Amino acid sequence: MASLKDLFISRVRVKLLQTFLGNPADIFYVRQLVRKTGEEINAVRRELERLEELKALHKEPRGNRLYYGFRKDYPFYGELIQLVAKTTGLGKAIVKNKNKLGKVKYAFMSGRLARRRPHNPEDVDLLIVGEIIMPQLQSIVAGFEGKLKREINYSVMTKQEFEFRKKRRDPFILQVLTASRVMLIGDEEEMLS
Repeated sequence: MASLKDLFISRVRVKLLQTFLGNPADIFYVRQLVRKTGEEINAVRRELERLEELKALHKEPRGNRLYYGFRKDYPFYGELIQLVAKTTGLGKAIVKNKNKLGKVKYAFMSGRLARRRPHNPEDVDLLIVGEIIMPQLQSIVAGFEGKLKREINYSVMTKQEFEFRKKRRDPFILQVLTASRVMLIGDEEEMLS
């Protein structure tokens, strides 16, 4: 399976990116990052300095601690969020278990879920198109609902139903397709055409 380690040679940087972009609204101090990554403090500090030089991080003093957060104006912020969403958490589980889920044509999660933004009960967090084995999907989703401490709204439909609803300009499909998303499986351009 593809991993961020394929693109980034620094193990510490990968862990820091996963920590920052897995929780993009949060800020962290150095010792907290050391605990979350399980890496040596000097290695974490070195990578924080490098990421700060790249203008990927901002830091702010609070009390006697320096807190770091990922900059949302970083040019590759959106792409990195997508990479992290595909290689961690629910996204990773969907990609890893693709064959166990049945014949998946498309799978994507909402940008709100990937960015850990506040949840609207009517939002669809995950849409999967294909011939899906529902107990497998339910098992995967249930595992992450506990971790996120909230319900994950997901929708499943066959390719024929998806295409039919897309052609009929179904309000539900239009809402899902116009919202931000992270493609987990399938070609986004093919899905939208």
